[in-house]
Amino acid sequence: MTPPDAVSGAPTGAEAHYRALESLYASAPINQLFDSRLVIPEAGVARIEFTLDGRYFHAAGAAHGTSYFKMLDDAAFYAANSLVTDRFLLTTAFNLLLTKPLREGPVVAEGRWVSGQRRVFVAEARLIDATGEEAARGTGTFMRSRIALAGLPGYRQG
Repeated sequence: MTPPDAVSGAPTGAEAHYRALESLYASAPINQLFDSRLVIPEAGVARIEFTLDGRYFHAAGAAHGTSYFKMLDDAAFYAANSLVTDRFLLTTAFNLLLTKPLREGPVVAEGRWVSGQRRVFVAEARLIDATGEEAARGTGTFMRSRIALAGLPGYRQG
């Protein structure tokens, strides 16, 4: 007999967790301010595609550092949280290296888990501009919280 989820086409296991995290990202009020989309293709990997325009610029005409931090932190965070199915992680530290000004256009934040599997996780991320060049990178430390993922309104499996 075929399991009901296989008939409905609904993701199960890790895939369901990744889709629920993507839904959680989309539901966060802060993400209504950014034209962005999270994709988690596999455990320990997250990719955020977003578009920068003048709303995110400082007075000298390039993206403000808040945009760098937000996208790097989110990509690293979701890469780490893809490995944790029961609890929301919290950023406890994040280091940035800004190497190139970002202008208008598409940008990709690529996050990867580096280490940790129980209480503390380390993940890194980098920003890639429309020309394929790295514009920034960051490394974050994330800690398991007491907040249950299943209790968050945006975290919907299935």
